[in-house]
Amino acid sequence: MKSKHTFRLSPEVARHLADYAARKRVSQAELVEAALVSFMSPDGSERMEAAFSRRIDRVIRELERLDRHVEIGNEALALFVRFWLTANPPLPDGAVAAAQAKGKERYDSFVQALARRMDTGERLKF
Repeated sequence: MKSKHTFRLSPEVARHLADYAARKRVSQAELVEAALVSFMSPDGSERMEAAFSRRIDRVIRELERLDRHVEIGNEALALFVRFWLTANPPLPDGAVAAAQAKGKERYDSFVQALARRMDTGERLKF
């Protein structure tokens, strides 16, 4: 036989409880009971620690993957700059202004193309 208890919840917690109960199609009392049992069980903290460990491990793997992608991007850019500087001789003094104007035009086109790719989600694959 179950006993009746009365307690107060903040409006925000009560709203979350009601929303979660509706999504899971269970009563709020069942959710509260399950949460209390889980919270008070002796191995509850161990399960919570294991869940946190799994999440942290997943985040670490994602960060390592992100770090690898950044490293590849940096190396590709450095290699491109080195090649470009090696392959392109300095301009004569009379051609610098025209080259800068053309360079600004080409850079603006590059930025627009980059923005389009970022908006459409089209990416290079590693």
